[in-house]
Amino acid sequence: MERVHRLIDYYSMQAHPEGGYYVRTYQSAGLISTGNLPEGFSGPRPYSTAIYFLLEQGNFSAFHRIRSDECWHFYEGGTLLIHIIDPAGTLQTIKLGPSPEQGECYQFVVPAGCWFACEPATGTRYSFTGCTVAPGFDFDDFELADAHSLAAQYPARAALIRRLCR
Repeated sequence: MERVHRLIDYYSMQAHPEGGYYVRTYQSAGLISTGNLPEGFSGPRPYSTAIYFLLEQGNFSAFHRIRSDECWHFYEGGTLLIHIIDPAGTLQTIKLGPSPEQGECYQFVVPAGCWFACEPATGTRYSFTGCTVAPGFDFDDFELADAHSLAAQYPARAALIRRLCR
């Protein structure tokens, strides 16, 4: 895992509350005023923000949701599984990775308000990805799932939810 440590050190990444490591790499100078944002935003937000995100085998990004669309980008390493539960309870698992011929994609957008979690696929040592959020990310817009509550809301997904919550 030497490469993982080099990436964390080089980019001065820090532990993310959902799991994994991140560093903000971009925040637009322009702001969207609260009155021009959808309902639920607590204040102005940058037009857009971007981060690097790294997840190594044995770790996961716990189920959470945010108020904005989040575009995921694959950079290096192995396949990252992104599990998305939409408000109707439909589960979709996206394979973010380097092999489109095997059903993987380099980029995918998780819609605002959906619960989602990520984990490295079997055999993946690490996934180095990025996320672009618009309107820009703020921790006020971040909600980490409670396993009991989310499993009660989506009982058909309870095993996955319990496995990927903190």
